Amino acid sequence: MYAYRMLRCSLGRPLDGGDWFVHHGTDVETRWDADVPHLTPNDRFFVRNHTRPPVVDVHSWRLLVTGDGVLGERTYSLADLQSFTSRTYERALECTGNGRRLFADQQGTHRPGTQWGLGAIGVARWTGVPLSTVLRHAGLRPEAVQVMPVGLDEPYVEDGVDHGRVRRPLPIAKALDDTIIAWAMNDEPLPVDHGFPARLVVPGWVGIASIKWLGELRVTTSVVDSPWNTRWYRMHGEGWAGPDAVLDRMPPKSAIDATGPLEAGRLAVLRGRAWSGDASIRMVEVSTDGGRTWDEAHLTGANEPSCWVGWEHPWTPPAAGEHVLMTRATDSLGRTQPDRAPANDDGYLFSAVVRHPVTVAAPYLQTTVSEGV
Repeated sequence: MYAYRMLRCSLGRPLDGGDWFVHHGTDVETRWDADVPHLTPNDRFFVRNHTRPPVVDVHSWRLLVTGDGVLGERTYSLADLQSFTSRTYERALECTGNGRRLFADQQGTHRPGTQWGLGAIGVARWTGVPLSTVLRHAGLRPEAVQVMPVGLDEPYVEDGVDHGRVRRPLPIAKALDDTIIAWAMNDEPLPVDHGFPARLVVPGWVGIASIKWLGELRVTTSVVDSPWNTRWYRMHGEGWAGPDAVLDRMPPKSAIDATGPLEAGRLAVLRGRAWSGDASIRMVEVSTDGGRTWDEAHLTGANEPSCWVGWEHPWTPPAAGEHVLMTRATDSLGRTQPDRAPANDDGYLFSAVVRHPVTVAAPYLQTTVSEGV
């Protein structure tokens, strides 16, 4: 049993006295040059909130399950949820707009919204109860088609319009698959910024699907929308319509970790990671000449769906000066990162190959002075 505390996530700092994060107002993204481990520590995990986190008394908190898709209304305390058989897995959570800044930097098409680099993602070890367990315990009807999870954060108001609490429909197939109601993150109680006391974790899907500060599950026998899947978090723009505009699983992506000093003629080992929504990674390719040639990298460590896998690739820089490194991932579903991300009005799902410029130093020449005898 976890000892729960009402503490806001502490945004830590590295030993060099800098900051683990790139700040975007009240939201923060993890710095790629800050030695990101495989499991992102809770105090280094990116934060994306629509409104202020709620203050929740865990002892009085109840999760309401309601709607015509269940036999009757039920409520569950945290102790009730923890009495079911739990599940623990390592999975990534990624903001739908991760990489938005790169639409401008690489494709010359600035998109409005938080200008994330690639740091609006983290991998954690999540513990909770399968959503399917709770729905079936509540009496799931066979004709149920979706679940609408609703958060407890303050209603979101834009231009004077109250859009209500953050909520987004989840198809029943995904709800009954690998979605969990999580109460622990990296074997610790959920920090307030990450959904205390309980949140959904929807592996492989856009981050908005993993509703934080969970308060209600509305199970329905008909499709019900919310602003978070019609007004926002949906593809808008030329060519986007119908099912193609729906945002669900995340595309494959890859990144290069901090390289450290590079010297011409000296062997270096490039390292990074690759990930994909509801798929594992089949291959990572690396280019050290701006995309003219590609070599396959060596995958390292665990390679699970909806999680990132490490890769490494040896490189001896041929000359001093500026070089452009690039990586592209192919996942187990056969999807490969494109040269350009599909254009859309809101800058969602930037999935293109990322250009990573580096500066290579000239060889260090050690001189030996002979002493006279």
